[in-house]
Amino acid sequence: MPQRVAAILSIIAFAMCLVGGLQADNTFTTTVSRALMAMLGTFVVGLILGAMGQKMLTENVKMSEKKSKDLQSKIEPKGR
Repeated sequence: MPQRVAAILSIIAFAMCLVGGLQADNTFTTTVSRALMAMLGTFVVGLILGAMGQKMLTENVKMSEKKSKDLQSKIEPKGR
């Protein structure tokens, strides 16, 4: 999951920088080099955000499973 989030965010940043650079009438090399730098920076940030999201999701799933097991043990009769 973290790699997917990072890849998606970095491609979006790259595309936005390309469009912005072309609209600003920058040269091709300037536009592409700045877009690549933005892509690399956004990839790192995306990895961090993706890892945080994965951790949060894992914790919530574990908490939900624990609540479900606790509720199920309270419902089941004790004599069996």
